[in-house]
Amino acid sequence: MLHTGNGQGRGRRVAVTAVQQIRRMRGGAQSHLMLASDGNLYVVKFRNNPQHARVLANELLATRLGAAIGLAVPRCEVVEVSEWLISNTPELCMEGKGARQRCQAGWQFGSQFVGGLMPGQTFDYLPEEQLLEVRNLREFAGVLALDKWTCNVNGRQAVFHKPRRERRYTATFIDQGYCFHAGEWQFVDAPLRGVFALNSVYRGVTGWDSFEPWLGRIEGFDPRAAWAIAETVPPEWCAGDLVLLESLVQRLLDRRGRVRELIVAFRESSRRPFPNWGASGEKIVTGDFPGSPWMRDIGPGDAAT
Repeated sequence: MLHTGNGQGRGRRVAVTAVQQIRRMRGGAQSHLMLASDGNLYVVKFRNNPQHARVLANELLATRLGAAIGLAVPRCEVVEVSEWLISNTPELCMEGKGARQRCQAGWQFGSQFVGGLMPGQTFDYLPEEQLLEVRNLREFAGVLALDKWTCNVNGRQAVFHKPRRERRYTATFIDQGYCFHAGEWQFVDAPLRGVFALNSVYRGVTGWDSFEPWLGRIEGFDPRAAWAIAETVPPEWCAGDLVLLESLVQRLLDRRGRVRELIVAFRESSRRPFPNWGASGEKIVTGDFPGSPWMRDIGPGDAAT
């Protein structure tokens, strides 16, 4: 259960304060790269972004869930952006159709910037030859399990970074804002959602063992750990509706046992993403889970259609 009230003492803490805007980032949320008081760079999403205020909660929840099961996700923090900084930084605005709106002051979501500002070391795309040499390529199976668990309705995003003088890249999984169906906070499952664009990252999947240890950690995820993560979400990110946030977390916990079903739906989809499934001797069983894997999970207050 989540604490109610004004959020004081809920387990959330302001870890860092933004001190300087560096540049605007690409993407629909119109994030900004900012320098924070701890000396690190953060990609900051603001509450009044064009997508939805809840995408900040989604980012915090799903990123910390990913970290808890051992995936390569960025460190994330609640970042305080002051009214003074916004007033003195004209670039801190949201751009719409013929209109500009100042970014909202207060608590925002910050994802630590992967790599650094030096060019040539961090990319959001790799040619297939280099992609297949990524050091943690196996983790694409793990993040698939996370995306199915959290109902990520966007394509899986990753950035690839390597230190200077090294040849192989490491993937970091970013942009969890469309988990939980973005601002809808529903679980509307579909086989081709929440997956990486290229099948080549799944070439090493030969059976259920390829999803370990991440799938097992999801299925055995401690509810107390999930509630503790939810406690760090500022109430402003869900308009103070902690009952709705509590419902989201409970439904997420109820889905731990459905992740295999959702992976099977992807396996049997038109993508045919796992050409080597069974190469380890594991038998492929079709139709081994009841129910429709893309069935809508109706949230509280929703009317069935």
